[in-house]
Formats: sequence, C-alpha cells, structure tokens
Amino acid sequence: MIERVISVPAQPFHDQRPGTSGLRKRTAIFSQPHYLELYLQAVIDALGNLRGKTVVIGGDGRYHNRPAIETAIRMLSAAEVSRVLVGRDGLMSTPALSLMVRAKNAYAGLLFTASHNPGGPQGDFGVKLNLGNGAPAPERVTEAIFQHSRRLTGYRTLDRVAIDLAKPGAQLCFETLVEVVDPVTDYARAMEKLFDFAALEKLIGSRDFRFRFDAMNAVTGPYAREIFENRLRAPVGSVVNAVPLEDFGGLHPDPGPSYAKDLFAAMAEDTGPDFGAASDGDGDRHVVLGRDLAVAPSDSIAILAANHQAAPGYAKRVNGVARSMPTSRALDAVAKHLGVPCYETPTGWKYFTSLLDSGRIVLCGEESAGAGSDHAREKDGLWAVLYWLNILAVRRMSVGALVRTHWRAFGRHAFQRLDYVGLEEDGARAMMQDLRARLRDIEGRRVHGLLIDTADEYSYVDPVDGTTADRQGIRIVTADHARIVYRLSGTGTSGETLRIYVERLVREGDMLDASAGRLVAGLPGAAALLADIPRYTGRSAPDVVS
Repeated sequence: MIERVISVPAQPFHDQRPGTSGLRKRTAIFSQPHYLELYLQAVIDALGNLRGKTVVIGGDGRYHNRPAIETAIRMLSAAEVSRVLVGRDGLMSTPALSLMVRAKNAYAGLLFTASHNPGGPQGDFGVKLNLGNGAPAPERVTEAIFQHSRRLTGYRTLDRVAIDLAKPGAQLCFETLVEVVDPVTDYARAMEKLFDFAALEKLIGSRDFRFRFDAMNAVTGPYAREIFENRLRAPVGSVVNAVPLEDFGGLHPDPGPSYAKDLFAAMAEDTGPDFGAASDGDGDRHVVLGRDLAVAPSDSIAILAANHQAAPGYAKRVNGVARSMPTSRALDAVAKHLGVPCYETPTGWKYFTSLLDSGRIVLCGEESAGAGSDHAREKDGLWAVLYWLNILAVRRMSVGALVRTHWRAFGRHAFQRLDYVGLEEDGARAMMQDLRARLRDIEGRRVHGLLIDTADEYSYVDPVDGTTADRQGIRIVTADHARIVYRLSGTGTSGETLRIYVERLVREGDMLDASAGRLVAGLPGAAALLADIPRYTGRSAPDVVS
C-alpha cells in the first residue's frame, strides 16, 4: 500500500487547554477517538509552517506512548516535516529531548509524558511541546494551541505508517526522513563535559561508598545504567528498577518519600547505602538522600549553587541564579553571599528560559524536586545527582555533613508543601477569590499567634522581554519573616489541586536538626484559617504533606 495524506473530519474537544507542563489528562481521555489527533493538529497549526523543518519526538515509556508517537509521526509527515528524530523504542527523557532539540537545531520537540503522575490504562498521559531553544512552550504558544483546538473540524494524517522504533537508523515515512536515535549516549557525553568523571569514578567505585539509584521503572533507567554502572563503574545492581515499563511496574513515578518507599527504607537500614537518589517518570526531577537525611528540594538547589566551585562545568561562571516564587528563600541567601542576583519567577520551567537564554543566570530550581542549568532548558534529575556526587567527591563529606554545614553557614529555611488534591473547581477558585479580596484586611491581623506583616498577590514581569504573568500565587509574610504561599496548580488531570507552601528561617542551635514539621509549626493551621479551607473545600487536612 502506498502512503498518502488524508483528511479526517472530527468535532473539536473543548478541554484541551495546556497547563504549566503541557496537556495532561487521564489515559482514558487521550484514548478517545480523535482526541490526541485533534490536539496534535492544534499544536501543528500553532507552530505554523513546518515544511522542511526538523522535529524531535520522545516519551517516558508510559502506556499509550508507542501509538501516540506513531500518530505524531503520521501527522508531522502530513504537515511536510522533512526530518523527525525519535528516541529508540520511543523513549527519551525530558532533559535529553531538550538537549537534542538544541544540538540538532530542531524546530520543536514533542514529548509524551505526564511526568511524575502514575501510568497504565488507569493512569495519566500527557503531551508537552518544546520550542527550538529546547524550552517548554511559553504561554503565548500554549494559548494559541488552545484557541486552535476549539475551532478544528478535523486533522490531516497519513493513512498508515510503518516505522520500527526499535531499529536505529533512518527510515522513510512518506516524504519525511524518520531517524531512530539513541539519546542516552549523547546525554552521557554532555554530562562528561560538565562533571569530573574521574573523581566520580573514584568515589562511586570505592569500597567505602555504597551507592543506589532508583529509576522507578521509568525513563532514566537506561541513562543511569550507562552513566553509573558502565562509565563510572558502580557495582552492577546499583541502579534498581532500571527497565522502563508502561505502568512503571505499579509504582507511582514520583521520587518523594510517599512513593519511593523502597529507597527511603533502604537508606534507613544500618547496612544501607551511603548515598541514595531517584528520578521521576520523565527524568526531570530528583531526590537525594544520605544515611540520616533526605535533602529538601529547596535546599538542594541552594547547596548546588553554594558549592559550584566543585563542578568543573560551573566553577568560574555562576553569574546569577533563579528560583520559582513558592520555593524557599534558601537560594537567595546563597546568592547574597556570592554577590550575584537571584531572580524570582512564577512556577513553571518556561519562566527560567529567557533568563537562561540571555545569560543572566546559570543555575535555577524549584521546590517540586527540580533543578537545572544552562546546559539545557529543562530541569534535569540525573544532572542534579551527578552534581551532588561531584561535590561529595571534592569536599569528602557525607550528604548529612554537607547539608548541616550549609545550614550553619546560611541558616535553615524549614519548608513544607501541603497539597489538597482533586478539589471541586468552583469551591477552590471561590476560596482563592475570597482570599484575594481580603488581602488588605489580613495585614496586621494576628492568627495562631502569628502577626501578619504583608499580604499580596504575586505578579511577574520578565526582566528580559517584559512579558507579564499575573495571579501567580498569594503570599502572606509574618512579622518574623515566615511565609505562607497559596497557589492552584496546573499539573493535575482532574479537579483542582491547591498547594500551600510554608517556610520559616532557623539560624542556629539544636533546632537546626528538628523536623521540618516542628520548625514550621503553626503555619499550616494559620494557612487553613486565613483561607477558610474547610468551608470552601470540605477538607479538614491536606492529602499530601511533603
């Protein structure tokens, strides 16, 4: 049969507005006839003329990944894309896709992932668009995608496709050259340019250093095996759950303590590893653990910045840093010490992009286990783990000792995030609107013994291009400089997720080693009372505390 372009009529769906990380829905929704195709057509239309362009495609291997990639190849070919680069077996981590888009001068990248959300037929699926600089599509593009999606009457595709995703090399799909590539090798080479692999091999290969990385049956498994076991000579088996599976082996691919329970349990054993780490479904998040301590994400980016001299790729060029607004102010303290600016942006990696592209920052991070640098335009879990190991190799101390040394120098920004998941949309939004209307009245009020100093709603003006982002979270700051932040998240697949972030600075004494919950005591209760959460949501407690 000869391949040919066909037009398929279909009625538009009206729920295809992308969030901060693309469009995420339940897998069952994406599996509906025409749903994925119409969304991809909206993406193609928003990108404009793709004739003669190169597009990179990959996915985290979750259920529906392969058929989605085949669908995308058919539609990109129908759009006259000249070249498609696709990860072998349809696999590519989020940071690896960003690197490849930049290295190959591609016009765009498509990633099929729902990040740390569960997979399988009953799980979640998602589509993410990255532009030619390797960064997530900005709001002007995602809004254009949504507007196109509302008025589509069909889509263009090929009547068939015969691409072997397991076979490396070039294959012809209609008039489009499809190249199945190995992103693992390219990614590993990029890491070798940033970190001292000789020092890392000496550390990881030492009999006195026990190392464990949990890939959570997600996309980082092949990358971790290549880097840690093949190149750095970690003992075989140091990388666990290394085979990507469609349902992540029944695991929830989130590296936090609620889901990476085996890793946290192993670290608590008397004979457990000295260093433990994990990444999430698409490889952009990380967790780092020592024998007696799990590193808070807000602390992680601050410690990486404070010790940048240890990593060859960053030793002499950290001229600026950035964090998302809800992230603790630990990074601000480091930036002040270094004498460099610390930019505060809205949540969403795309907001770091112009700062990275303009050379204003080198390192950036966020409280949701993400950290990265100007090597890519995405957060990068394996990169963060290698950075940590490079610091330990140079400073010759344990994770716990390094963290406590940092706290003594800069203070500890004790931090918690409280998630209320799957809220009824009208109630959650009404709560935020009511809180917004009362901000002036809140100032000067005493709640749970806390005196409220300032209350405002955060808006952002990009210092490079002047673009604005309004209503990015409500901030409450107390007289003793503790902080409460409220934000509705855009990464869920059903209902609304309310995130509350609480933070308090502790400077010295035995309290430095207390639990985060003890150090922020009083703030969660004040947050619930100020926003009247039980009345608006029907919830008396958060679903997840991290």
